[in-house]
Amino acid sequence: MIRVILPPHLRNLAKVTGEVEVDVAGPVTQRAVLDAVEERFPMLVGTMRDRDTAKRRALVRFFACEEDLSNDPPDTPLPDRVATGEEPFLVVGAMAGG
Repeated sequence: MIRVILPPHLRNLAKVTGEVEVDVAGPVTQRAVLDAVEERFPMLVGTMRDRDTAKRRALVRFFACEEDLSNDPPDTPLPDRVATGEEPFLVVGAMAGG
């Protein structure tokens, strides 16, 4: 099981509290985790990634093991500690403005 922590507004949309867990078959990558989250919570499709291009939305960041993985290619394997469920994969809503 992969542990995923969503920002509050996405938890509200998905009607969940706390972290969610998803199964990922095959390599544990950003793409695989986000696919699993969107499959389990279809109301989140298009919120973290663009529906057509599947690219990360500008104000969404991805973190794991205290590292910003937002600019990593989506098929890069996530750290082993995420793949084993020891550490969560974090989806963070970035802030903009001044």
